[in-house]
Amino acid sequence: MIDRTEASKYLVGKLQDELVVTSLGNEKYDLRAGGERDRNFYNWNAMGMASSMGLGLAMARPELKVIVYDGDGSLLMNLGSLATIASREPENLIHIVWDNRSYAMTGGQPTATACRTNLAKVAEGAGYPRVERVETLATFQSAVDRALKEPGPWFIHCLTQEKPVAGGGLPSPTAIKHRFMDAIGARH
Repeated sequence: MIDRTEASKYLVGKLQDELVVTSLGNEKYDLRAGGERDRNFYNWNAMGMASSMGLGLAMARPELKVIVYDGDGSLLMNLGSLATIASREPENLIHIVWDNRSYAMTGGQPTATACRTNLAKVAEGAGYPRVERVETLATFQSAVDRALKEPGPWFIHCLTQEKPVAGGGLPSPTAIKHRFMDAIGARH
């Protein structure tokens, strides 16, 4: 299983001007612990919407890579976004899903992926042209390296174990929004 914190540090170390949108789960804290960036948008209280927000950004800013940092529980709340992303075919979108097989933020209840659901196969069925299912840091690094260079959309399904959150203390949702908008030149 992949250590989400170590993988996040690797990803952040590779980023330049890419935009990153997180879901509301613990992965947003690991991303922040990997290195703070003005181009990271940490989602609050919008379960399932990171993939839709990422698609909107990818379509609005085709010159930039857009990375969606999602969780299995959040994605399961908006599975229809996979079909929409696949049909729109944004070559600049990388969808990374951290699958710990639980709704960790609400007490650890099992998600459908704890039983039979395989999100990589769901993404393939929806029509994503590039799908990777990774279980080690090395395979994660290889998939990320290719996704940052090759057109997508990409779906990288990462199997991980839940662990204590790397850190809290994120700015307010309003501060996150304004900082992100300033970073991409979208605020007047």
